[in-house]
Amino acid sequence: MAIKSVKVALNGQTYDLTYNATSKKYEATITAPSTTSWGEENHVYPLTFTATDVAGNTKSDTSKTIRVKETVKPTAAVTAPTNGSTVVTNKPAITVQFRDAGSGVLKSSIVLKVDNTAVAAADYTLTDVSGGVNLSYTPKTALTDGSHTITASCSDNDGNASTTASVTYKQDTTPPALTVNQPTTPTNKSACTISGTTSDATSSPVTVKITLNGTDQGAITVDASGNFSKALTLRESSNSIVVRSTDAAGKYSEITRTVVLDTVAPVFGTITVTPDPVNTGGTITISVEVTDA
Repeated sequence: MAIKSVKVALNGQTYDLTYNATSKKYEATITAPSTTSWGEENHVYPLTFTATDVAGNTKSDTSKTIRVKETVKPTAAVTAPTNGSTVVTNKPAITVQFRDAGSGVLKSSIVLKVDNTAVAAADYTLTDVSGGVNLSYTPKTALTDGSHTITASCSDNDGNASTTASVTYKQDTTPPALTVNQPTTPTNKSACTISGTTSDATSSPVTVKITLNGTDQGAITVDASGNFSKALTLRESSNSIVVRSTDAAGKYSEITRTVVLDTVAPVFGTITVTPDPVNTGGTITISVEVTDA
């Protein structure tokens, strides 16, 4: 009995196969599904073949399957620290997002590096999210101040590799150095100059703020060598001078100086000289009362 038709069903679509007199086979060229088969049972699409003869007898065959792989590569993005940022902790929280909407992220393919040193998988945490995986990692050993680079990459379950994500950030956990040289105390001059030096190897330039008795003394110029000075006018009695040096990372050092202004001269009270008069070569006893406010 002659064959009437041969068909194949793939991913919900049915296609007719045409008899090839040369090969003596039923053949067709069809387009593969646009979606990876990774999410299907056993990661393959089933193929269902149906043959019908002219008498109406039908036979099906499901022995064949096909693996369909996506070609879109996954993505990797370091979300913290951000590129060009400055952190003030030596064990910063590092987070990475891996995404693949097709076959999904192959977790065993994930590579995280800090300064070109791979981080062991046992040391970071992976969390499944819609469309991918999130990674979080906190260094076990404190990192040194300065520049650091984080890279991350992955592959999907169909073997596509992501572009390597990379961020470079700066770490600064050390406040700037600060020395205050002047003024001295006590003093009898209301006009004084406070001076000092400041520097920071990691996060220059630094800024200096000076307050006198709680009042900001305005802009302070710091030269290329880190020197600064500011003319102040003291009030009578105790004066509190606070000098704060802040680096570009927000770390600061602070020194407080207390300067006493005393412009009142001592006051003499009773002065006695005994005996008066005194013989030549004799002994004189002098008694003086002096007070100072």
